Amino acid sequence: MAKTANAVEILKRKTGIDPDQDAEMLSIFEGFRVAQMIYDARTEAGLTQKELAKAVGTTQSVISQLESAEYHGHSLTMLGRIAKALHRRVEVRFVPLMPAHRSA
Repeated sequence: MAKTANAVEILKRKTGIDPDQDAEMLSIFEGFRVAQMIYDARTEAGLTQKELAKAVGTTQSVISQLESAEYHGHSLTMLGRIAKALHRRVEVRFVPLMPAHRSA
């Protein structure tokens, strides 16, 4: 099996649970996905946490917290600031829940 730094993929391998097929795990993995996206975009841009923090107008410790898989307080405002600093945009989508979890 190939090595990966993707937090969601690592957790899928360790737990054997596909977050797209388990509603409870889906909510947990959403925070992981956001943290991974921030990390990936920052490293693709070739920036350190400190450099991104300066571009965003915050501290390195805030960027570190936002990249933590255990952090679940991402705000759309902060994500927008990060996206702007990385010359990207934030895209928000509403996607359907699994059929078994739709309300009547």
